[in-house]
Amino acid sequence: MIERSPFFDFVSYAAMILGLFLVLVPFWITFVAGSMSLPEVARVPISMLPSGHLFENIQTAWVRADLGPKMVNSLIVASGVTIGKITLAALSAFSIVFFNYRARMLCFWLIFITLMLPLEVRIVPTYSIAANALLPFQFLLDTLGITWLIETVSGIRVGLEWNLLNSYTGLILPLVATATGTFLYRQFFMTIPDELVEASKMDGSGPLRFFWDVLLPLSRTNMLALATIMFVSSWNQYLWPLLITTDRTNYGTVVMQLKALIPAQNGTPDWNVTMAGALIIMLPPLLVVALMQRWFVRGLISRDK
Repeated sequence: MIERSPFFDFVSYAAMILGLFLVLVPFWITFVAGSMSLPEVARVPISMLPSGHLFENIQTAWVRADLGPKMVNSLIVASGVTIGKITLAALSAFSIVFFNYRARMLCFWLIFITLMLPLEVRIVPTYSIAANALLPFQFLLDTLGITWLIETVSGIRVGLEWNLLNSYTGLILPLVATATGTFLYRQFFMTIPDELVEASKMDGSGPLRFFWDVLLPLSRTNMLALATIMFVSSWNQYLWPLLITTDRTNYGTVVMQLKALIPAQNGTPDWNVTMAGALIIMLPPLLVVALMQRWFVRGLISRDK
């Protein structure tokens, strides 16, 4: 344990105050700018005190960017990605930890290596698969000669195609895999005593019942901590929705729609409306973090396994 002293206490508090300052100042500037009128926000230097036009700017931003349907789309996508990530990560870690097959560690390390491959790196092959999710199966049929055989015998050309572009499935499905979630679940599952597993077997519980009745309740704090991180990350996702959607009216997300509030090159520089729109967009993840803060911290630091 680190020995406490007045000097180290001062350094610790100074570091925390500096971090708090760096985090809160951008939010404060956004709030202040969003509450100003056009002449006030264009004034140099800008005032650091809020004005009285916040709700007027929020209403203008809401109507101009059509944020209502886009907020619904973002909520659907963020919730779907979060649920998918938690479910897939829990099942993957459960398989790796509690099933003894030869390739389980190989599978884990292959999953773990994908941490070095962010979405921006694999964006082209991911888009190719999203354009036709059955393309790998079509390639397999063509390679094995099954396509040629079926066409020769029946005269029917087999062409598998599943287009995920401009759909909620395409927005959600390619993002549900998470090496981080699998790693966190694996580390937690490895702390489960073997006696608990044996007791569950003696009670007649099968693998799925053990997973549902024992592991999931015990990993609730980890699950909520992971859900908080994944929801915020999914809500702020910009590149993938921008690439996969051409029908922005029906499938555009709210982060993409923020571009509609940025003043054009020769347009009116109403940055007050843009900042008000940014406040609306950042509100849902802020509420999620605020409501889940206790579970988030407990899930990251708890050692009572």
